[in-house]
Amino acid sequence: MTISRSETNINNLSSPLLSAEHITKRYGDKTIIRDIGIRLEQGELVSLLGLSGSGKTTLFHVLSGLTRPEEGSVYLEGEEITGKPGKVSYMLQKDLLLPHKKIIDNVSLPLVLKGTPKKKAREEAEPYFEPFGLEGTQYQYPDQLSGGMRQRAALLRTYLSRSRVALLDEPFSALDTITKSQIHEWYLDVMEKIDLSTLFVTHDIDEAILLSDRIYIMTGKPGEIHSELRILPERNKRKDFTLTDEFLQYKRQIIEKL
Repeated sequence: MTISRSETNINNLSSPLLSAEHITKRYGDKTIIRDIGIRLEQGELVSLLGLSGSGKTTLFHVLSGLTRPEEGSVYLEGEEITGKPGKVSYMLQKDLLLPHKKIIDNVSLPLVLKGTPKKKAREEAEPYFEPFGLEGTQYQYPDQLSGGMRQRAALLRTYLSRSRVALLDEPFSALDTITKSQIHEWYLDVMEKIDLSTLFVTHDIDEAILLSDRIYIMTGKPGEIHSELRILPERNKRKDFTLTDEFLQYKRQIIEKL
């Protein structure tokens, strides 16, 4: 698999696109995540990697504004957005396409929900079908699409939520190995084309290493950020990266930390 994308502003750590500071979330007497701080720079794909129950999805709920933390704040381009939904795009593990709606109406749904008339919403969504690899599916229904194509449609719907930041919660976990490999390469290419930055939840160590500029490793109960691992960009130039000593070294480091 060949992966390539620009490293625009990845090393500019002074003004992150999205950041969270000292996030603590409780449900009743149980603390789910504690004192978490993360950042996402423009053009980055950053993964949250951890065992089940470490609080990754809870953190996403806080970042997306679906729930407020007991402590801490979330910022988007310097503006505090804590507890304010709709500021960043959020895609869950399942594609959640509506079976009775055509694909073009599924992907343009965020526009309609914001008050755009159906016809205009379709017109706005139409130009994105080609770069998202969905040309020709506009008037098909979800059950006519493969799993990979459904995920592309769900990602386009997420993008049309009109945020420069996408939160993706294990979006490729249900795909077979070959389809997942293809969609990895496709997604990195789309990110660069549409200037999108991504925070990505996964349990898959290989997937995190292949996709990420940086990886946050979450451990414990309550969940905390145990460590941060930067993946050197040279990996993008090597088709056989998964077979190299460098890849195995990254994998060993992560397994040790988990």
